[in-house]
Amino acid sequence: MITVIKTDIPDLYVIEPRVFGDHRGWFMESWSKRDFEAAGLFYDWVQDNQSFSARAGTLRGIHFQKGNASQAKLVRCARGAVLDLAIDLRKGSPTYRRWHAVELSAENKRQFLIPRGFGHAFATLTDDVEFLYKADNPYCPQAEGCIVWNDPDLGIDWGGVAHPVIAERDAAAPRLRDIESELGFFYQGS
Repeated sequence: MITVIKTDIPDLYVIEPRVFGDHRGWFMESWSKRDFEAAGLFYDWVQDNQSFSARAGTLRGIHFQKGNASQAKLVRCARGAVLDLAIDLRKGSPTYRRWHAVELSAENKRQFLIPRGFGHAFATLTDDVEFLYKADNPYCPQAEGCIVWNDPDLGIDWGGVAHPVIAERDAAAPRLRDIESELGFFYQGS
């Protein structure tokens, strides 16, 4: 059983799995096709990914896959804590260019369900973060896109992470307004 929490952006959800605990520890189903479909969420996950970040203040993203290579993601933090962010890149969406952030941690066990057509990023809030995510489409390097993490037009609040540890390609990424014509995402309505 899962609890699905709607965000202020259509099709973007926070997922709370049911956690069973006792004196030995805890157990949860991190994904159940049956439970997701009962909640009206239909995804066919084809790839699992995991990353490790050694230092608090590490920022990964804002990444996306263009066009038919776009990926929906179900993300969670297995160790430590992150501020996870999704930005609506679907042209015609009533929330186009809006972002939503949620804290994901090993402690709260929350997950973030990000549909196709969104950019994704996270900033680590602790040292030694393990981050896991499922994708519904294989990674395609030729379709990868990136938006600079501190794009002033987006006004993202990174939860106090002002000088992140970041990859060179992310630091050199363009602003959204400079690549909007290349996105190829369109809002389908929900």
